[in-house]
Amino acid sequence: MNVLLIGGGGREHALAWKLAQSSMLDELYVVPGNPGTVRHGRNVNIDLKDPRALRQLIIDKRIRMVVVGPEGPLVEGLHDRIAADPQIKDLVTVIGPTASAARLEGSKEFAKEFMLRHNIPTAQFRVFGRDQLPEAVQHIGRMEGPYVIKADGLAQGKGVVIAADRPAAEKALNDMLGGSGLGPAADRVLIEQHLVGVELSAFLITDGEAFKMLPSAKDYKRIGDGDTGPNTGGMGAVSPVPFADKDFMGKVHDRIAVPTVRGLRSEGIPYQGFIFMGLMNVNGEPYVIEYNVRLGDPEAQAILPRLRSDLMDLFEGIATGTLSERHVDVDDRTCATVVLASEGYPGKYRTGMPIVGMEMIKAAHVFQSGTALENDELVTAGGRVLSVTAFGKDIEHAILNAYASASLINFEGKSQRMDIGRDLLRTTSGKAGSSPTVKTGVK
Repeated sequence: MNVLLIGGGGREHALAWKLAQSSMLDELYVVPGNPGTVRHGRNVNIDLKDPRALRQLIIDKRIRMVVVGPEGPLVEGLHDRIAADPQIKDLVTVIGPTASAARLEGSKEFAKEFMLRHNIPTAQFRVFGRDQLPEAVQHIGRMEGPYVIKADGLAQGKGVVIAADRPAAEKALNDMLGGSGLGPAADRVLIEQHLVGVELSAFLITDGEAFKMLPSAKDYKRIGDGDTGPNTGGMGAVSPVPFADKDFMGKVHDRIAVPTVRGLRSEGIPYQGFIFMGLMNVNGEPYVIEYNVRLGDPEAQAILPRLRSDLMDLFEGIATGTLSERHVDVDDRTCATVVLASEGYPGKYRTGMPIVGMEMIKAAHVFQSGTALENDELVTAGGRVLSVTAFGKDIEHAILNAYASASLINFEGKSQRMDIGRDLLRTTSGKAGSSPTVKTGVK
């Protein structure tokens, strides 16, 4: 089977690496891909918003499956455009939801209302539009801090503010509702109850009827050690999460995963693909902080190496409506992922820095994201440049192995957190034992 993979980040490199292991795969094409994905398929540069270009690629390359990595094309309706094109709609299966279903990520208000309708545990909230700024400020005055303020739409990780006090909360509201650089994403703003606990991510894959749970992970959003500094797209991840034991994940399955898939079905919203459930473990009880309609980045780089099952087989189960008959087998070992970033990220940073040492990596996977080839030399081309993933028999050894491999790679201005997974060495439950980690952004 020929497959088209959409995206060009570290998540898509990990997906390409995993898909290439399948005996079911004939040819893999990646749009736009990156210098890492060419090891597993062929990069193609087309405008995804041009329906003729996409149609011609699918026809010419005999594509039978389209796997969408990032959220943007899904929220913008890529699945819908393919399904509405009479020349290709019967040729391909799209792994990724329709625009209607992608509202779970594209609109926090929709996601919250969905959770309320289906009794899925989440934080209390109120929603305010641009013409309701005074009412929003009054609402803040009736609350106790900290204050959680979220732009309704996609904001590339900049749409969530955890304000410690009322002045900071009012400033966030004025920045968003008063006409921020977030544009339409902040036309409506949510003010949420602040939950204290430990963050983790749970994942499932579904054909709209059945679903299969995938490994859990914990990612690290802030740029600095100890969860300090600005929010980022993610500076590292660990899978599995120690406190996400059988009992806790049973609650996630029964109270969140089942009603989510059942709720989509009952509302007539078709869904085929991944669902990311951003969770907070509050004294052993799971609450949903957010949904994503794709795999996370860098969580994908930590969970896909642990997936022993053939990913193409799971996708085939979606295509044929037989996912319930497929099996998910997971490696019991721990994976730790460390992101190497450009100096200055998530603010301004330089690009074009030569990357050296990649050939020295023998005991880890290196997934590329912000890279480019210039005169056959690999250079930096983004904020998050590389993800280094290593196995270990436990968290401590996985962390040591990941950092040991990451130390072999160098480029001018290389930046990384040095504490990925360290909190989990002290954590055996979501209660005492570690500093609370609060969800501070979306990817």
